Amino acid sequence: MSTITTADGVSIFYKDWGPKDAQPIMFHHGWPLSADDWDNQMLFFLSKGYRVVAHDRRGHGRSDQTDTGNDMDTYAADVAALVRALDLQNVIHVGHSTGGGEVIRYVARSEKGRVAKAVLIGAVTPIMLATPRYPDGLPMSVFDGFRQALSKNRAQFFLDVPSGPFYGFNRDGAEVSEGLIRNWWRQGMMGGAKAHYDCIVAFSETDFTEDVQAVSLPVLLMHGEDDQVVPVDASARKAIELLSNGTLKTYPGLSHGLFATHPDLINADLLAFFKE
Repeated sequence: MSTITTADGVSIFYKDWGPKDAQPIMFHHGWPLSADDWDNQMLFFLSKGYRVVAHDRRGHGRSDQTDTGNDMDTYAADVAALVRALDLQNVIHVGHSTGGGEVIRYVARSEKGRVAKAVLIGAVTPIMLATPRYPDGLPMSVFDGFRQALSKNRAQFFLDVPSGPFYGFNRDGAEVSEGLIRNWWRQGMMGGAKAHYDCIVAFSETDFTEDVQAVSLPVLLMHGEDDQVVPVDASARKAIELLSNGTLKTYPGLSHGLFATHPDLINADLLAFFKE
């Protein structure tokens, strides 16, 4: 497997496909998944001539099952380490959910010339948790429930999430994909329970306001209007107000996992943004 070793000795798995002189697109997965969540997008953009890169966040997938460093600052530092190891320049970063937070924190601190654009899909920015600044966020009880369910029976929890709100399969008339559900479960169970537990704090309590405000490069926000995991009004509609060079595109009726349920639609919109 292709891996790098971080400064604190953690092995990070990554995929790197396509011409090494082509413009890179780097994909950042959501919790508690892996680089495999981007299979469709990796293959699509590879066919369009791009170099495509995706990694398993520490504690997730095939990377080391760490019991430390499961926080946004360390996640962003791991991205920086991988970018330097592969000497990637002019990269388009695409992040989903927790990966969207990882992207904006990394981009806000990135070295000059490393980043071209960013895309945040169903992202947790500016913050998921309800705070005095963002009272429309979700209550702590939601995330306490995540922690309780993960600790009690992680395998069942990781079936319940994709079977229900993640892909909107709990909606009347939904076209349920058993393959997506099973693949979500497979990816989740590859990772470490401690890292997944800690990451709930990282994705729910990290305030990305300053990161979003610091980014002047083009940023596309894509969000399903029926996102039951990261509600659009408390996330993308707030984040767009903080961006100096942002574009918001929302999708009526689509879920949190919209790039997996509607890849043709999302890939076309991504390609259009990449070519602008």
